Amino acid sequence: MDSWDPDQYHRFRNERSQPFFDLLDLLERDVDAPRVADLGCGTGELTAAAHASLAARETIGVDNSSAMLSAAEKLDVEGLSFRAADLATFSDADPFDVIVSNAALHWVSDHERVLARWRDALGDAGQLAVQMPTNADHPSHVLARAVAEEEPFVSAFEGTPPQDPVLRVLPPEQYASMLDRLGFARMHVRLQVYPHRLPSTADVVEWVKGTNLTRFESRLSPEMYAEFLDRYRGRLLDALGDHRPYLYTFKRILFWARL
Repeated sequence: MDSWDPDQYHRFRNERSQPFFDLLDLLERDVDAPRVADLGCGTGELTAAAHASLAARETIGVDNSSAMLSAAEKLDVEGLSFRAADLATFSDADPFDVIVSNAALHWVSDHERVLARWRDALGDAGQLAVQMPTNADHPSHVLARAVAEEEPFVSAFEGTPPQDPVLRVLPPEQYASMLDRLGFARMHVRLQVYPHRLPSTADVVEWVKGTNLTRFESRLSPEMYAEFLDRYRGRLLDALGDHRPYLYTFKRILFWARL
């Protein structure tokens, strides 16, 4: 089941888009009309923004969510196209000058293998820019994992709740070492905290419903997912307090590398 909901994801459109523009700022603009891939393109608006910002001759957006791609395919921009594919196995016959991936790599495992595949999809002096969340230690994630381990949810998951994908994200220094092993000549790797001022603590639930909790929604009945959300919301408010507004501090890793 595809549990991605473009409307839910876009409830915090501005907050979610800022890391993407920070990624674009890391790119060196010394290639005329580059060929670009956006891996994990979602609904495509940011892909279109990258296409325009880089003055690309061609940009391909890639995602595996039919709901997100359905929204993306409504965009009518010359040189911009979208395709359904798995990020971990993505390939193309022609090399890219730039590959960007915003908030997507953590959804697949074995990051060094995947990054090696993306490296191989780049041409000479190609650039790679990646952003991932790394806030698995925040109560918004910790409590979601804890509730999933409780009844009746753990039985609905047959004893094995789906893993929090953010737990796959490594410390930033490990990505620097990885990029060096993969043969990138230059790099920039950083950990950044994005402070999001939400209307209330309860809005954290609305935030994670659009991303991290989709792994539960796809495995639970609508009634049980509603029960999960009620318990999770209560547990989160108990832990964080009911603040209005609430500052949701969100850690992310951003890295850029060039062959």
